[in-house]
Amino acid sequence: MNTLVYLIPLLPLIGFLINGLGRKSLSKTATTIVGCGSILLSFIISIVLFLQVKNHEAIDVPSLFTFIQSGSFKIDFAFQVDQLSSLFLLIITGVGFLIHVYSSAYMHEETSDHFARYFAYLNLFVFSMLLLVLGANYVIMFIGWEGVGLCSYLLIGYWFKNDNYNYAAKKAFIMNRIGDLGFLLAVFWLVNKLGTVSYTEVFAAANQLSTFDVTAITMLLFVGAMGKSAQIPLYTWLPDAMAGPTPVSALIHAATMVTAGIYMIARSNVLYNMSEFTMHVVAIVGLATALFSATIAIKQNDIKKVLAYSTVSQLGYMFLGLGVGAYTGAVFHVMTHAFFKALLFLGAGSVIHALHHEQDIRNMGGLKKKLPITHLTFLLGCIAIAGIPPFSGFFSKDEILAAAYAHHPIYWVLGVVGAAMTAFYMFRLYATTFLGTYRGTAEKASHIHESPKSMTIPLIVLAILSVVGGLVGVPEILGGNHQLHHFLSSVLVSEKTHHIPHATEWMLMGISVTIATIAILFAVNKFSKKPELNDAEGIGKVLSNKWYVDELYDKVIVNPLNSLASFFKNVIEKSGIDGAVNAVGKFVLYGSRQIRLLQSGQVGTYILFMVLAFVLMVLIWINDGYIYKFISNLF
Repeated sequence: MNTLVYLIPLLPLIGFLINGLGRKSLSKTATTIVGCGSILLSFIISIVLFLQVKNHEAIDVPSLFTFIQSGSFKIDFAFQVDQLSSLFLLIITGVGFLIHVYSSAYMHEETSDHFARYFAYLNLFVFSMLLLVLGANYVIMFIGWEGVGLCSYLLIGYWFKNDNYNYAAKKAFIMNRIGDLGFLLAVFWLVNKLGTVSYTEVFAAANQLSTFDVTAITMLLFVGAMGKSAQIPLYTWLPDAMAGPTPVSALIHAATMVTAGIYMIARSNVLYNMSEFTMHVVAIVGLATALFSATIAIKQNDIKKVLAYSTVSQLGYMFLGLGVGAYTGAVFHVMTHAFFKALLFLGAGSVIHALHHEQDIRNMGGLKKKLPITHLTFLLGCIAIAGIPPFSGFFSKDEILAAAYAHHPIYWVLGVVGAAMTAFYMFRLYATTFLGTYRGTAEKASHIHESPKSMTIPLIVLAILSVVGGLVGVPEILGGNHQLHHFLSSVLVSEKTHHIPHATEWMLMGISVTIATIAILFAVNKFSKKPELNDAEGIGKVLSNKWYVDELYDKVIVNPLNSLASFFKNVIEKSGIDGAVNAVGKFVLYGSRQIRLLQSGQVGTYILFMVLAFVLMVLIWINDGYIYKFISNLF
């Protein structure tokens, strides 16, 4: 049974190979069966392993082979199935399968070969993420880490004939490489200090590390997490990732890439709890990201951009939880966020599909009756992300906020402000899209229709999970026993406990829910009846332009680097290196052209040279080789 663990990532890899190599000959039906079926089988095996772990049965996964060996240093290609990895397996394969099914209808307009190419990339994406969470050491994690980076590049730039999409793909790839350098340096540091990268061995020997070493390693790992999970300042790639197909956005934002950073820090919780400095940095960066991106989301008019900045903000909350030691709360929010964010993105895709690729919410409105299933499921997703009880987002968000309050009350205050903004911009999006009157063209209005079942069924399943998914983490104060906390306790062994009086905890929950409710009512009242979505002015213009961060990056980083590259290309390479090489060639060419003039074909000239040569030979003979010696001395 334990060797079946390797089938979980192997099946999507096989799906990638079949669809990728056979893209010219496979029908769309065959592509769908291979693409969706491989993920479904992985999901079934993941359920079996999860139940085995839940029953406290040890899963000893044998090493497949030695990946790297140099002397006594060895890295095995090995997997580790425990409570944390088994939970992520369910999220990746479960939500991933629903996105695959949804994609079969959403991408149906593509030609057969491009349809197969899309599913091949999607399968490879899931394979890479599964490899990341299953790896028993940091090197195997890093292979999956780079794999999801590659797949994000391929899928964001899926429509490669559009240069803007290619630029967005390149931006995501390069910005992630910046973070990945930090991850790689941390791995080298571990090898240098401990001689191993295995989780078990690293955590067992962690007390041998000095305070400086632990801080440096955890900070470098966090740099990697900042890139992959889009934290300040490495966050601008994620909103631009909307260039890819909408199901890709759902996969990136919900089940795969952006959750990698949270998984890596949660997996490394033993190291992080040894560095107070790093924990403070993680919390502060996470909180700053949550607030900053929420302000941007308030003024976005692209339905996918609102959700993108929402993801950045929610990731900030997860890092806030990690930074205050609430590892379970952060992982809990990863799970609930996977449900409602996948639902929201796929719901947005359903709207875009119905409106023939319209994404501007200023051209929407009044879709409630025409898209009943999409409307209801989208509404449930909005309530969940707003943190209204008893929806899933309430339990995970308030657990993080309670831990933040125990760490420092100002963290809780700022967290509640961010939660209020979340409720506001999500219901601004909901109201302008589904309520009021339709503001688009009459031609599009006549073609609006509900999406097919292969799109609405995943929406319904995700909506159910968004409603009830939080019940696995009901706290004791609400009559639960937080099953998820008990399940993860053996992996998150260094989790900090946060004791807050029950009266205080009730007050904190009451305040956050009340403020979120007020924000919801205000947004619905303001934007359903009389949506004010004209061109923004003042601070609104700054927010709609994303605080001009992209422009700042272009001016401070991108343009100077492009100028430097242009200097090296035109001055150093073309004028310098190429100029020198070409000059040699030109000199030889010129010299050969001049020498060939001696071959004039005139007999008189040849006789003249012959006589001169004869005279020269006589002079040399008379002077007993004087001239020859003279010439020899010169050289």
